[in-house]
Amino acid sequence: MKALILAAGRGTRLQPMTNAIPKPMIPIVHKPVMETLVDLLRAHRFDEIVVNTSHLASEIENYFRDGHRFGVQMSYSFEGYKSNDKTVTQPLGSAGAIRKIHEGSDFFDSTFAVLCGDAMVDINLSSMLAFHRQRGALATVALKTLPDDQLENYGVALCDRDNRIHGFQEKPRRGEARSRQASTGIYIFEPEILAHIPASGPFDIGGQLFPQLVAAGAPVYGVELPFTRWFDIGRLEDYHRTVMQVMVGYVDGFKLPGRELRSGLRVGSNVRADFSKIRSSGPVYIGSGATINDDAVLVGPAVIGAGSVIGSGAHIERSVVMDDTRIGGFAYLKNKVIGNDYCFDADGTVLDAGNTDSDWLFASARSLNMPLNDEQRWVMAHSMEVATAPAAT
Repeated sequence: MKALILAAGRGTRLQPMTNAIPKPMIPIVHKPVMETLVDLLRAHRFDEIVVNTSHLASEIENYFRDGHRFGVQMSYSFEGYKSNDKTVTQPLGSAGAIRKIHEGSDFFDSTFAVLCGDAMVDINLSSMLAFHRQRGALATVALKTLPDDQLENYGVALCDRDNRIHGFQEKPRRGEARSRQASTGIYIFEPEILAHIPASGPFDIGGQLFPQLVAAGAPVYGVELPFTRWFDIGRLEDYHRTVMQVMVGYVDGFKLPGRELRSGLRVGSNVRADFSKIRSSGPVYIGSGATINDDAVLVGPAVIGAGSVIGSGAHIERSVVMDDTRIGGFAYLKNKVIGNDYCFDADGTVLDAGNTDSDWLFASARSLNMPLNDEQRWVMAHSMEVATAPAAT
């Protein structure tokens, strides 16, 4: 069976992370979020997958290639063009992507699934497909009941007793939602859906296609199936929360990589560290090729990315250090995500590294590791708290 993974968005709400990596490639511990979707599709026999790409397309295409090593067949639909040797991205919207892929290839010639490339889900796609066929639906959307304070981030569906959708609200203001059933960005369509997509221009599934179908009286249904997990990684705070939950084992079926060196501590290969001189309390994962200097303190849940360097005396707690990132000695980091040139808090607050002399605190592990002077050491130990330092006693 066939499927489309939507991966062309710029991920603006995830900047600065998405300045250098497309949203579907953001790693959950060690695995791109989109890889979890490929695993899900394969498990339910959706083995012909096309991915629409635009922003940083080569990052996705070079990782997945033809899909062979993931047990599926994969191809790509780039939305953009070359101009003066520069790539210009030109996203077509989620429904416009369906139209472009089908043009000239007739790819969508049977029932197909569409998934957003920025979420971790474990929905039973086989049960959803059975529901779709039983209802004789043109389109079916997977729904999930959410608390009132989360509905403003999603489109919500208004369903009758037979689960037929008779209306939508797109990101209703708090207190104004007419339903608590939110769209998860997981759809099943019949090929006839193509007749409802304009021949040109950007067109969106949730904001344009579905309201148009409902207004025309088309058979559009919503189904709410049990989710063990549904992590929509649309914002910076979502990313931190998801990784923390994965590390504590909240996500069933997600296997942490590496080998267990001691209780609560897993490490990849070729990690440079004298663990008799490092304090850790799990769960902590240290990626392959990382260097952990003496007297570092690692308090889980925490992830140290592959190739990273953690300075002597650094304290890292409930944080994610991305691949190839250097953390200076004596740094105190709590509830943070830190990359080569950015740092943000668990609540999504970003430290503007571009306007801050932060190279002595965090930088690329592949850059020259300059020694700190006495003033920098004092600041790092006493006031440069890219975290919440413990109160003095």
